[in-house]
Amino acid sequence: MTHSLDGILNRALEGHDISPTEGLELLLTQDPTAIAAIRATADELRQRQTGNTVTYVINRNLNFTNICEQHCSFCAFRRDAGDDGEFWLDWGAMREKATAAVAQGATEICMQGGLNPTAKVNGSSLQYYVQLIRNIKDAWPQLHLHAFSPQEVQFIAREDRLSYTKVITALKAAGVGSLPGTAAEVLDDEVRRVLCPEKIDSDTWLKIVGLAHQLGLTTTSTMLCGHIETPMQQITHFEKLRQLQQQAIAQSTPARITEFILLPFVGQSAPKPLRRRVGRDQPVLQDVLQLTAVSRIYLGNWIPNHQPSWVKLGLAGAIEALRWGCNDIGGTLMEEHITTMAGAQGGTCLTVDDLQGAIASLDRPHQQRDTLYRPVISGPSTSMGNTAPARQSLSHKRTA
Repeated sequence: MTHSLDGILNRALEGHDISPTEGLELLLTQDPTAIAAIRATADELRQRQTGNTVTYVINRNLNFTNICEQHCSFCAFRRDAGDDGEFWLDWGAMREKATAAVAQGATEICMQGGLNPTAKVNGSSLQYYVQLIRNIKDAWPQLHLHAFSPQEVQFIAREDRLSYTKVITALKAAGVGSLPGTAAEVLDDEVRRVLCPEKIDSDTWLKIVGLAHQLGLTTTSTMLCGHIETPMQQITHFEKLRQLQQQAIAQSTPARITEFILLPFVGQSAPKPLRRRVGRDQPVLQDVLQLTAVSRIYLGNWIPNHQPSWVKLGLAGAIEALRWGCNDIGGTLMEEHITTMAGAQGGTCLTVDDLQGAIASLDRPHQQRDTLYRPVISGPSTSMGNTAPARQSLSHKRTA
C-alpha cells in the first residue's frame, strides 16, 4: 500500500472528511493490501459511528403500478397501458397488502410506482396520490409511509402545475412520513442523459430533497452503481450528498438524510442497448464491496447509516457488505418487483428469522428499528414484532 493511501485512511480514522481526490484514489486502487486496509478502515468507522449492532426494519414494498410515461434505459419494470405484464392496483388490493403487512409486524410501507399520467382523482394527480396515502393511513394510522421519490414529486407538480413545496406539504399532511431517495441514479447529468434522459436532472433532485428536509420530511439517499458511470462520477455523487447533508445540518432543518444505500445495476432483463454497453447481467460483488467501504469513509461522518441491497446482491453478499462498512441489513420487503423484473437473484422476501440469522453469522447483535432508525421493542407474543411497538431514540454521534 502506498504512503499516500495510508495517509488518507489515517486521516479518515482521525475523524476528518476525505476530499474528492482522496476518495477517487481509494476507488481506483487495485492493490489487494490497500483494499484490505480500506475495508478495515470502513469497518472501524462503522463501529465508531453506529456501534456493532446491526439494524433491520419489518416493512413491505407496495409498487402500485408499473405503467410509466418514462423510458429509463436500465428499467425492466415499466410498461405502457395495455402491455403484457402491466398492472395498476385498486384501492382494495393495496389495503389487503397493507393489512397482511401489519399482521406480520410491519412498521413501514415503502410505496412507489410508475409515472402514470392517467392516475388522477377529479382530474388531479395530487389528489390521486393523497388518496393513495389515505387508503392506507385511514386503516392503519400507525404505519409509517415511506413514499414517493423526488421524481414522483416533480411529476405531480408538473401534472397539476403546482410548486414542489405545495406538493410535499400536501403529501406530508396526508400522512407521508419520509421520502425515498430513489431516482437519484447517479447525480451527474452526463450519466443521466444515457440512463434516464426523461427524468429530473441532478439539481432538481437535490432541490426537492432539500425542500423535503426544510418541510420536516426525512429522506434516504441512494446511488445506482456498476453500469456506465466512472469512479470520478461516483465520487461526485458522494460529494453532492455530503454537501446536501452538511447544508441541512448547518441550516438546522427539521429533517435530514437518514441512510445511504448502494443499488448495484442488474441487467439480465434490462433494455438491450444498456445491457450490451455494460456487458454483464449481475453485479460484481468485489467492486460493490470496495465502493461500499469508500462510501462509509466518505459519507459516514454525516450519513451514519449504510445499507446494502440484499435483493441485488443476495443475502450472502449483503452479509459480506456488513463487514465493509454497512450497519443495517434493510427490510423484509415481503414482495419486490422493480429489481426482480430486471433479473435479480436475491429473492423478494426475507423473514425476520432470515435477517436475524444473517446478522448472527457475523457474531454481531441485531435490533429491529423503525424507518427513522429508532429501536422497536417487540412485544413478547410475536416474533415478527408488535403491531404497536414501543420506540426510543437511536443516537448516532457525528464524528466531524
